[in-house]
Amino acid sequence: ARRQRQMCIRDSCGVCHSDLSLIDGAFPAFTPMILGHEAAGIVEEVGAGVRSLQPGDRVILSPCPSCGSCYWCQRAEWSICESSRSLMTATHPDGGTRLSRNGEIVYRGTGMGAFAESVVVAEAGAIQVPDDVPLEIACVIGCSVQTGVGAVLNTAAVEHGATVLIMGLGGVGLSAVQGAVVAGAARIIASDPVKARRDLASRFGATDLVDPHTTDVVVAAMEATGGIGVDYAFDAAGRVELVQQAIDATRIGGTTVMVGVPPLGEELTYSSATLFTAMEKKLLGCLLGSSNSRRDVPMLLSLWRQGRLDLDGMITSRRSLDDINAALDDLRSARGIRTVISVGA
Repeated sequence: ARRQRQMCIRDSCGVCHSDLSLIDGAFPAFTPMILGHEAAGIVEEVGAGVRSLQPGDRVILSPCPSCGSCYWCQRAEWSICESSRSLMTATHPDGGTRLSRNGEIVYRGTGMGAFAESVVVAEAGAIQVPDDVPLEIACVIGCSVQTGVGAVLNTAAVEHGATVLIMGLGGVGLSAVQGAVVAGAARIIASDPVKARRDLASRFGATDLVDPHTTDVVVAAMEATGGIGVDYAFDAAGRVELVQQAIDATRIGGTTVMVGVPPLGEELTYSSATLFTAMEKKLLGCLLGSSNSRRDVPMLLSLWRQGRLDLDGMITSRRSLDDINAALDDLRSARGIRTVISVGA
């Protein structure tokens, strides 16, 4: 942890569907691997080059830290900074992980490896937060809240009075609902087969609820907008068929945002490229809500303090690190929204 601009963090960590996708084989994985990336914690040690933080500081960690100087950062494309390649390589940018077992490398799942007693991160990936911010609540900002709110405010740039469809109401989808409220969307249509999640979406500000098992989502979106279609549609579940429905549910000139990540190898097709072009529809990818974590984490905390962002309501279970498998089983079965793993609990 005493190398260059890196530091060691003792953390709490949310359980995200991306971790489960690696475990269940939807994404390829380097093994052995430590998973976990939605984390907040306390700095234990700092490397010689670290200037902005010191031991004892409380921080939220970003799985996509921005270096601020690469080709993409210079174009304000923060979440696809060169540093974010570590999500794919499961290493630090220099190719190491600072982790080993019996002399063999252990990889950093989803670019961090935070289901652990401590984690080594780059200085750019640790954003200091005030001492009164509860870390077990703040950690959900690290991924699900940054991603969902950012997809609305950054990737799509939803404007006041817009109509929005959000499909998939896990942690990311419910964050997108809250982001749409912050943006001032006039109609927020939320779709998920789990009633408890739809109920929570209503509490967070959704205006229309759709059970996709009983109601055609595209038809519901058209009816809610007088036959025009929504301005923006978000797939927050990572399912290709939902992306296709989202495109159909958007108006002429509308925008679909792929927020969830489908399994590797799945192909997206559309029935008519000519119609897609002629209707000027748009399809956007989204990584971590196109966020600049150093800018957006303080903004999200400010919204939380104002009562405009409900972080505690996202957390439906708290478990110790020993109970990680039970937390993953809950996620597989769509029980609850977010489980937070408290290290040492």
